[in-house]
Amino acid sequence: MMTERYSFGLWALVALVVGNAVGAGIYTTSGFSLAALGSREWVILAWFIAGLIALCGALSYGMLVQGITESGGEYLYLSRTIHPLAGFIAGWTSLLAGFPGAIAFSATALETYAASALPSLANLPSDSLAITVIVFAGLIHIVRVKSGAKTHEAIVAIMLVILLVVIIWSGWQFSTSANLPVQDQEPLARFSIFTFANSLVWISLSYSGFNAAAYIAGEVKDAKRVVPKGMVIGTLVTMVLCVAVNAIMLYGADPAVIVGQADIAARAANAMGGSTGQTIVEIVIAISLLTSITAMVLAGPRVYAKMAEDGALPNMFSAKAGEPPRMSIVLQVLTAIALVLITDLRDLLSYLGFTLSLCLALAVSSLFLRADKPTSTWYPIAPLAFVACTVIFAVLSGINEPKQFYAAALTVLIGTTAYLIHRKRSRHEESNTTRHSVVD
Repeated sequence: MMTERYSFGLWALVALVVGNAVGAGIYTTSGFSLAALGSREWVILAWFIAGLIALCGALSYGMLVQGITESGGEYLYLSRTIHPLAGFIAGWTSLLAGFPGAIAFSATALETYAASALPSLANLPSDSLAITVIVFAGLIHIVRVKSGAKTHEAIVAIMLVILLVVIIWSGWQFSTSANLPVQDQEPLARFSIFTFANSLVWISLSYSGFNAAAYIAGEVKDAKRVVPKGMVIGTLVTMVLCVAVNAIMLYGADPAVIVGQADIAARAANAMGGSTGQTIVEIVIAISLLTSITAMVLAGPRVYAKMAEDGALPNMFSAKAGEPPRMSIVLQVLTAIALVLITDLRDLLSYLGFTLSLCLALAVSSLFLRADKPTSTWYPIAPLAFVACTVIFAVLSGINEPKQFYAAALTVLIGTTAYLIHRKRSRHEESNTTRHSVVD
């Protein structure tokens, strides 16, 4: 039986990865990608390629965990392997964008779909439902680690069962209806490698949860074996779900109805099953988005707690062994709420996908700097493939939309400034300690 220190088993890790990944992006990104690429086939290919890249990432993160089994994710790997400054930037990226931004994105999408499924919710003040859901997720995890994990696992299980039913029903519709799949139309836009790269960056946000299990490695028994396995299984499940769901959405409705639309899933469901089908799918999506939010509220605060343990954040954000990092959870909830109130959905999608993909690539690249090289069969193929593909597509995307570079640069600047302030404070404290020792 696991002690309270080891609160997570294999299924919990798979649920964390799947719950983190099957969120807002899987139900919203393809409408934007279709507008950019002009072809449903190109969009499906983008989902497939992004899935393969994420699988390489999961294999690579498994190698990282086998070298460092503590909780903390990119902040921990970069601090210990490259330089504390690199870890600081990754930590502040997680604090400012990675988790709160993704939570805000999912919560905003959840409000849109829930209000459409249950019209009475549309009477609530704007953003109030999104904020309520974020607070609810925080309350789930703030009391006790195991109770929060079990609640999340249950929600993920419910989501997977319902989503499987919807996929089977959709398959039956495609096999029995003469109108499905909807026939191809003329391309909506000319193909460009730059727009393809930009779509991959958007889609990569849906797969970015492949590394979620690494954030809680310190709370997993036999982490070197169980965490890599959980990430790979979770990523494979996510990849199947992402490709299947998006194929159904793209071929279940006239492209003119879904192109450029954030609510592509609802529009496709309406085209296939009328208003009843749309309502059912919107409820499924809302549950999926809730799993994404609870997964991120579980994983993210572990990064801030590790930063506090290292002195990179005030000690109040650290956590005692076996207990949830309560003040870090509060910090993440408040940051996510602020982003809900001030951000635009599409701009947030581009910023998150671009910034996080580069951060993940930097963490994986640290494998090549370790003295003890990984013994995995997939080394160095998986890390090289992940880093190369991620960086190339991020650069192409940045050329297509330069404002992503500026937003990422601002995040790096904030992280660097925080590091310099931290170093100055640490040196001042060390100087005072030395002075007092001499006086004594």
